[in-house]
Amino acid sequence: MRYSIAIPQLASGDFDADGLRSYLARAEQLGFEGGWVLEQIIGDAPLLAPLELLAYAAACTQRLRLGVAVLVTSLHDPLQLASAITAVDRLSHGRLDVGVAPGGSRRRFAAFGVDKDSFISHFTEGLQLMKAAWSDEPRVTFHGRFRDVDDLPIQPKPVQRPHPPIWFGGLAPKALARAVRHGDAFLGAGSSSTADFAKAVEIVRRELTEQQKDPAGFTIGKRVYLMIDDDADRARERVLAGLHRIYGGMAGVEAVPVSGTPKDVIRGLREVMYAGAQMLLFNPVGANVAEDREQMERLAAEVIPRLS
Repeated sequence: MRYSIAIPQLASGDFDADGLRSYLARAEQLGFEGGWVLEQIIGDAPLLAPLELLAYAAACTQRLRLGVAVLVTSLHDPLQLASAITAVDRLSHGRLDVGVAPGGSRRRFAAFGVDKDSFISHFTEGLQLMKAAWSDEPRVTFHGRFRDVDDLPIQPKPVQRPHPPIWFGGLAPKALARAVRHGDAFLGAGSSSTADFAKAVEIVRRELTEQQKDPAGFTIGKRVYLMIDDDADRARERVLAGLHRIYGGMAGVEAVPVSGTPKDVIRGLREVMYAGAQMLLFNPVGANVAEDREQMERLAAEVIPRLS
């Protein structure tokens, strides 16, 4: 099993630079494989922009891989996004993981100049153009439905070749087939339940077989929102408060977290592992960096040693 930790991203008060630097240093000391953020361009939660935060994290770390899950790439200009991703990959000396998804039909596509009837096509074509921009070719030619690029010089290139690992999100069968076709890994959303994740894993495994891709080269992971407390009822209250800070009143969100005493959390995480997760992305939902740091310490001391 591989274990990663969420990077505190809330910006409800002044930026806690000292706290975040200490958090990142401690995550490396504790042996976490990666530190991850998420994207919420439009929403009530005051979340710092993901790639910019990862660029900051790159300067504060030496070993920790840095991930974002997921970028709704249909809302971005592909060439500008490819350039930003390249910058973070180079600033981190090749430690970046990139999660992507087209976004659901409820997204406010009009705010980004995207037709909601063609957002899947926007997503697929945009990803193809980004991969072309990251290729070894010094000049890029690409003729698509939405972008027409002719002999453009694009430099520099990412450190990781042919590009940083591409993680896909999604739950629908077509989305999971797309993940296997175009991606390198799958990450179940924190806002999906363990039961829904288990169903998605079954589809991913079937697609790997049908598309003749090696399962050993395709990682399956899951973001897990969680809260540890010696009082299980208080843990439940704290984790729901944290989820509401991120998602507001989104329907179904109260069914997704793992919370309770260390024993309760171990049991919940084992269920995710048994459902097929090869990588667990622990996502404490504290109100600030200090609360997330306390959760990270408890995970390392009281939970992870008992998971294997």
